[in-house]
Amino acid sequence: MNPLSIRLGTRRSALATAQAGMMADQLRELGHTVEMVEITTIGDTSTASLSSIGGTGVFAAAIRGALLAGEIDVAVHSLKDLPVAPEPGLVIAAIPVREDPRDALVARDGLTLGELPAGSVIGTGSPRRVAQLAALGLGLLAKDIRGNVDTRISLVRNGSCDGVLLARAGLSRLGRLDEVTESLDPLQMLPAPGQGALAIECRADRLDLVEALRPLDDPDTRACVSAERALLAALEAGCTAPVGVLAEVVEGDHGAELSLRAFAGSPDAGVELRRSSVGALAEPELLGRELAAVLLQEGASDLIASPFVPARTDPAVASHPDRSNTERAL
Repeated sequence: MNPLSIRLGTRRSALATAQAGMMADQLRELGHTVEMVEITTIGDTSTASLSSIGGTGVFAAAIRGALLAGEIDVAVHSLKDLPVAPEPGLVIAAIPVREDPRDALVARDGLTLGELPAGSVIGTGSPRRVAQLAALGLGLLAKDIRGNVDTRISLVRNGSCDGVLLARAGLSRLGRLDEVTESLDPLQMLPAPGQGALAIECRADRLDLVEALRPLDDPDTRACVSAERALLAALEAGCTAPVGVLAEVVEGDHGAELSLRAFAGSPDAGVELRRSSVGALAEPELLGRELAAVLLQEGASDLIASPFVPARTDPAVASHPDRSNTERAL
């Protein structure tokens, strides 16, 4: 196909621009010309908790609006930032190879979760992480925080927190894996649906762009995140719900299969459900819906719906001058 001139939209945070830059480089290698366009979202400028400002969709809304208006041609999202419902007029044309989806701990003195003493304070803005942290029964205390990577990690350096939980993928893309003191096994903490994956979105009527983005798509990653997001949709839970899920391509008796593990819990009570299933790689959405049905039958909806009021955000985060760089992806 003929080379295209592509305006690539991204949030202006350090992580978002790093992710978009990776995709821009791949498109340039395919012969296209790429211009980066930075867009500010409500999620970047507000210091309120995600649940109070409408969940993760606040990060995608402005960028999707720019796509639909023709102000940009392509958008790069952290997939876990996207609502599971399709956006009319838009299509996720590519889901590249997924980065390591695990959560990561950055803690004082190089400690792991198991080494931190009971009563230690762990910073996170995620009800999913709070719920699974409580379920581990280690006596660790969760503290609600927001802010970019530097802001969050600084809370450990200045003693406000004993550790903070972040997405390992974001730290990897920023070249900061040397600060991770533990990458959490999914047996301890399942990631958010789509964590570690990127979504490359364009208008559905731009068939030239759909074709241009196709080489960036990884079928195995698409299958995995499709199963995860189908489970979240079937649970009728938002992206900030206390739900963790991870799909992986595994080798079965008759070839490649999809393994799916899921968690639903209560951030306040430390109550949890963990279930798993295996299904056909070619039918990831079906596998997600079936495992969601098992969770719902066992009471997941009550856990997900239980009220969760996050503790007041640390003043060091709320007043940080670099508020525009708040990282939902972490």
